[in-house]
Amino acid sequence: MSGRFLTSSGPIGFVLQLPTGTRILSTVLIGLSILIQILRFTLSPVDLKTLFRGNSDDSLAFPWLVVVPGSVIWNPWTVLTAGLCEVGVIELIFSLLALSLCGRYLERIYGTIEFVKFCLFTIGLSNVLSVFFNVIEHYALRDSGLYLYGMSYHGLMGLQTGFLVALTQLIPEHQVQLFGVIKIRVKNLPMLYVGFSNVMCLLGYQSPFFLIQVGWLVSWYYLRFVKWNDGGDFRGDRSETFAFAMWFPSFIQPIIRKISDIAFTVAVKLRLLKQWTPVDLESGAYAPLPGTARAEAERRRAMALKALDQRLASNKTTVTAAESSINVSDLPPSSTATLTSPISRPSAGLLSSENQSNSNGMQTSSPLDPGSEINSKEKT
Repeated sequence: MSGRFLTSSGPIGFVLQLPTGTRILSTVLIGLSILIQILRFTLSPVDLKTLFRGNSDDSLAFPWLVVVPGSVIWNPWTVLTAGLCEVGVIELIFSLLALSLCGRYLERIYGTIEFVKFCLFTIGLSNVLSVFFNVIEHYALRDSGLYLYGMSYHGLMGLQTGFLVALTQLIPEHQVQLFGVIKIRVKNLPMLYVGFSNVMCLLGYQSPFFLIQVGWLVSWYYLRFVKWNDGGDFRGDRSETFAFAMWFPSFIQPIIRKISDIAFTVAVKLRLLKQWTPVDLESGAYAPLPGTARAEAERRRAMALKALDQRLASNKTTVTAAESSINVSDLPPSSTATLTSPISRPSAGLLSSENQSNSNGMQTSSPLDPGSEINSKEKT
């Protein structure tokens, strides 16, 4: 049993086969999660009573390891360490699976440095935005301190959403089977996770499920505007298929598109973002990343299918309008003859003219018989 545990098919062998960046992040995740578990067992009942209002979240006792909104200004490093620290065992197992599987795929596409930058950016900015939101809640609701000292943010939920966004960018049409029964496309997974977060937040579990929502926004922002593409020619992915409005149902996309355009214009004027050049807009500012032949094929396939559907819909509308506007009975006889199919029977007038010409021993060219003129010349 121990030999199999150490082989390439065992857990240790699986970890050793992970790319460098994924292996480092997994090691830090395991180390910090084990550390906080040990520290939790050292807490006494007296220590638990000193927590905010006797809160059951004992991770509040370690504001130097997890994000506590009211204490993060004194422990700024926690915006990174909290994202790689799971308090529960089930959460730790789920996070390890997500990090190892998604990281194994994404790191080979992005490269080690770019992958680690993406992970740290998503984790750090997600925690910062969560703290900012809690501060707003504290002053808007005039709370006594629940949103500052009674909540803690920790775990990999924000980065998990970021992984789903990254996979949506690369392989949007790829199908995933859940429990071997439910089939769903990758591009639909992020919003399902965000919807789950909305439900949990409405039920009162803002911490830590709010990280899912900000993780979705932060990761999309990074991939859309910040991440350098291969060769360093431009930043982000400016293709229409990765626009912000595409995350929402089709009936609401026009409204979201107008709002996002206004937000982009304001961000450009505030110099938070750079204006896109016409060349970038025409080309979509998308360049294939190293080793992404399959990802690029999936992406091009999705864009081609969308363009084909739009073209078929427009053609169908045009044909329907043309058929409804043309009435054969209203056309003059000459137009009716012109509309006659080449394989249909010729009119009686044409037949009588042909019979008359045949009786005179000559063959007249007919518009329905292109070769008749040649036959007439040969006979002459």
